[in-house]
Amino acid sequence: ALRVSYLHSGGHDPAILDQLLHLQLEATVLEKGTAELHRGRRLAEAPPAVPAEPPSTGTHSLDAALLAVELENQHLEDELLALKVRRERRADAG
Repeated sequence: ALRVSYLHSGGHDPAILDQLLHLQLEATVLEKGTAELHRGRRLAEAPPAVPAEPPSTGTHSLDAALLAVELENQHLEDELLALKVRRERRADAG
């Protein structure tokens, strides 16, 4: 929401867009960690019907890779939006 608001108000500084992406990444990691923590608490409160298996080490690397791709996609979408905003400004000025 911050990034969209920044872009809609005319912001286009790549450093600020990178900071906003970094904040989104941190928030995603925190939210995911909190969700896993809450899920772990629920599992601890009620014994599982099926023995729990520890997560595979490959899952974490896949999650990290997926998150990296999502962030890169978001970064590219931000760049496209910034280009569109600049093009619209040039068209309005012309």
